[in-house]
Amino acid sequence: MNDSKPAEPDTLPRVLGAWMATAIVIGTVIGSGVFKKPEAVARSLSTFSEDGKQIEVDAHFGLIIVAWVLVGLLSFLGSLVLAEIAIVHPKAGGNYVFLREGYGRWAGFLWGWVEFWIIRSGSIAALASVFTEAFHGILRYAVNDAHNDNPVLSFWMKQAVTVTVIFVLALVNARGTRLGGGLQLIVTTVKVGSLLCIALAPFVYLAFASDPSAVSLDRLQPIWPERVRDISLSDFGGALVGILWAYHGWMNLAPMAGEVKNPNRNLPLAFMMGTLAIIVLYVSVNVAYHLAVPRSVMVFEGANTPVATIFSERLLGRVGLLLASLALLISVFGALNGNLLVGPRLLVAMAADGLAPRGLHHLHSKWGTPFSALAVLTGWSVLLVLGASLLNYFGAMRKELFNVLTDYAMFGAVAFETLAVASIFMVRRQYPVGTVDLPYRCWGYPFVPIVYILAMAAVLGNMFYTQTTESLIAVGFIGVGAAVYCIVFDGKKLTTT
Repeated sequence: MNDSKPAEPDTLPRVLGAWMATAIVIGTVIGSGVFKKPEAVARSLSTFSEDGKQIEVDAHFGLIIVAWVLVGLLSFLGSLVLAEIAIVHPKAGGNYVFLREGYGRWAGFLWGWVEFWIIRSGSIAALASVFTEAFHGILRYAVNDAHNDNPVLSFWMKQAVTVTVIFVLALVNARGTRLGGGLQLIVTTVKVGSLLCIALAPFVYLAFASDPSAVSLDRLQPIWPERVRDISLSDFGGALVGILWAYHGWMNLAPMAGEVKNPNRNLPLAFMMGTLAIIVLYVSVNVAYHLAVPRSVMVFEGANTPVATIFSERLLGRVGLLLASLALLISVFGALNGNLLVGPRLLVAMAADGLAPRGLHHLHSKWGTPFSALAVLTGWSVLLVLGASLLNYFGAMRKELFNVLTDYAMFGAVAFETLAVASIFMVRRQYPVGTVDLPYRCWGYPFVPIVYILAMAAVLGNMFYTQTTESLIAVGFIGVGAAVYCIVFDGKKLTTT
């Protein structure tokens, strides 16, 4: 069958090849996390004085790298599992379809409830806000002189930029999946290049700088605790939670499985190539950061300034500020575009099942995209931006939107994504290896999914211990979704896609 054949009405066309699919995996993962979260990781693994104003023992560099590699490997193991599930259910909706088929419609609905109202829309709002901050940094460099760091845009002008970038990228993705996917491929190529430049910058600096003191292997000390029992599992778990945000999104190709050409080959290829590439990039960039930025500076200055900006300024001065802002802007732009490309597919799948307004299932007659679902997701994301802006303007919001999202949304995201991976056991019962011939089977089954599930369960337990309030709020919100399902949908005969 020709993949370019026009799709049937309300059927998303398969237009994404292997490279575009891989770009979606990489592009939706690499956003703000690799620029902002190294501070949180270093903070979690440092030992502070009683007043919290001084570091008594720096975070061990070896533990930091192990944490970044470990979360990356868990994402890779998850991708090995999810590739098989996606081949069995190559439909729009991703985790929603996996959970619905594995556990029932109630599980799919609860994932959709949390994903739409908080995770996806909150991610779009947060990424757009970070985009605006990076854009504002570039404007300040262009307009102000070296001794003037005054704002160029007012508070509400920045909110206008945030809303505008959401609308512009929504329009791009409304015009066609191929256009949105092509943009994702281009932006991902540029952002990967920028991260490679960061990774290589210390070594280029040593080769050409007259004073090489800005880069030193001594900054990697201490490497490892003298005794293994000195490692705090709770602190290490806290570091993993911070890194989870940086890797979050590796599942984002799954909602678009129904639009990938030759899914039996390209889905597992894209999942695995994407996650492995991200691990290499993240570890390389973190090594570069720690060669140039002392951990104490990273912890105390990184709370207000992205570590990438501190790093670039230390090596290149004011020009480094510009380059770091450009890198952050491009990276966040790609992640934002990826979220607007992927997000509406959930509403399409839920609407087809009768768990969301039926109109969200219809595609645009000319462009063949889920225009209605995209419009709803865009509208709610913009409302989140405006609502958070009002709270911030009147001093009622103690945290920026980015931190609110990572603190309150990750518990629900990790919980349901782990359940989605665990659905492979249902898949194996429905499609036994000796009976059904599939083009790809999860390597190392059942040990790979078991390791992933146990590791994520430990992370969730640590989140309950270290972030009790945030975790309880997430559980409460899931409970509200369960009540809505029981009142509105339970017992009704629904159509399955």
